Amino acid sequence: MRATKRLAALGVALAVLVQGCASVGNGPGRLEIDTSISARSQGSRVRFIVLHYTVSNKERALELLSRGEVSSHYLVTDDDPPRVYRLVDEDRAAWHAGQSEWQGYTWLNRTSIGIEIVNRGPIGTAPDGTTQWQPYKPTQIEVVKQLVRDIARRHDIAPENIVGHSDVAPLRKQDPGPMFPWRELARAGIGRWYDETAAQAMRERFEAQGLPDIAWAQLQLARLGYGVPRTGIWDAETRAVLAAFQMHYRPSRYDGVFDAETAGILAALVAASGGGAAAPGG
Repeated sequence: MRATKRLAALGVALAVLVQGCASVGNGPGRLEIDTSISARSQGSRVRFIVLHYTVSNKERALELLSRGEVSSHYLVTDDDPPRVYRLVDEDRAAWHAGQSEWQGYTWLNRTSIGIEIVNRGPIGTAPDGTTQWQPYKPTQIEVVKQLVRDIARRHDIAPENIVGHSDVAPLRKQDPGPMFPWRELARAGIGRWYDETAAQAMRERFEAQGLPDIAWAQLQLARLGYGVPRTGIWDAETRAVLAAFQMHYRPSRYDGVFDAETAGILAALVAASGGGAAAPGG
């Protein structure tokens, strides 16, 4: 009986030992690594989720993203119902963001998860000269909501770090475009939006008292995460960043013109994010 108990205890000890070890290499010289202790102070390497449109159809997108020089972690198709492909494991970098910046971090491939959505993006020009865009299918957006919510929960990604490619690369990119329903996602608890009542009040204040200078606009954009010059000069780069901001938060007009409505949205967002008094003199 004693011998049986000893053998049972030895078996348990060996099982625990095996569970707490990993091997590197093969053969007699392989390295045994003890994994039985896990540090309390740790977190995911993933800080951002970046959303894209493909410009192409599903077949072309799958070819480019799996065989080309670019990739993404996920692809959401426009099938009915949509299908989700995982093309790159989340613990590996996908080549989707390129030269990019958000919240002071640059070249976001290694700190972000990229999601491509099958959508053609710009599809023509309207009689008034404005760009026409392909709408997203409601079924696609529902799938995107589920996917983004799950990724954000598992990696503890802050709402302000769920962004579009145009947010992190405004000089080069426009995706996921003005048809992407950021407001709808935010109302579902995904991503960041603004207090529309507060934004309207700030708009009226700016209309009555005049707009702040461009240095103020650059400061607010930087506070929100955008990579923007801090020169106080109204230049092409600042205009591109402002247009990207408008495409995300005021998609009805994204011309890069700094107006009272844009300033009101900026002020409301910064105030809500804990950035202090966003309005001059506020």
